[in-house]
Amino acid sequence: MKKIALLFTIISFAIASQLPSEAQKAGFNGIWTLDRSKSVLVEDSPALTKINVKIKGDSLLTERTYVGGDGQEYPFTENVTLDGRVYNITIYDMPRKTKATWSDQDGTLIVESTTTYNGDSGQENFISKESWKADIVNKTLTINYKNSTPEGEVTGVFVFTKSE
Repeated sequence: MKKIALLFTIISFAIASQLPSEAQKAGFNGIWTLDRSKSVLVEDSPALTKINVKIKGDSLLTERTYVGGDGQEYPFTENVTLDGRVYNITIYDMPRKTKATWSDQDGTLIVESTTTYNGDSGQENFISKESWKADIVNKTLTINYKNSTPEGEVTGVFVFTKSE
């Protein structure tokens, strides 16, 4: 009887230890709208103003909408797994390679991408490294990013509020 109770306790603990992790991952899901007052935006750079995030199992589907300085919207959809595998898509005639992984340290989602575009000297790379953190209680999604091009590096923070 003690063995059965011990086995039940171990199984219960294993299941319970997974719940916070799964709840955190599910906390990323939803439609998020940029809160400009809380964000650190780069001047003369497109801003990610809306993102629809769907995490299901080991799959991350995003529908991103960027807005340029002229007010024009640039939406695109991307689907990757969360195991670090590199995926290739083309957005606006530019090849893009993206991978996503979970940080074991703090539960953040790391999204890294390289978009190749035609610059003044021919093909150049726009490299982006994003760290996503969801706050379930306050219904916010914070994306810290570092973007690199041959012209230099910029960092910023997008803070979103959950709209759905």
